[in-house]
Amino acid sequence: MSATVAMILALAVGTYAFRLVGPALHGRVELPSRVRELLSAGAVVLLVALLATGALTEDGGFAGWARPAGVLTGGVLAWRGAPFVVVVLGAAGVTAALRLAGVG
Repeated sequence: MSATVAMILALAVGTYAFRLVGPALHGRVELPSRVRELLSAGAVVLLVALLATGALTEDGGFAGWARPAGVLTGGVLAWRGAPFVVVVLGAAGVTAALRLAGVG
């Protein structure tokens, strides 16, 4: 068995174990409210970091101004409660229009 297959199997077992822990410990472990708040804030920070990395970088450099503008447009539309299709089309439209205009 190669090292790659062994690592894939280890990750699969670990993922399955994480999925089993939730239902197995439900009701047995009570997290303090402060820990729940920190976990919630940590999840938001990770999502914002992922969004920023995906929106601002490409191949290790700056992605240009069109992509962040499209992401910002999509974020504003989603925040305002627009339907998902409108959010996606609005973000793609702004990005495409800026790239067509040569903004990059």
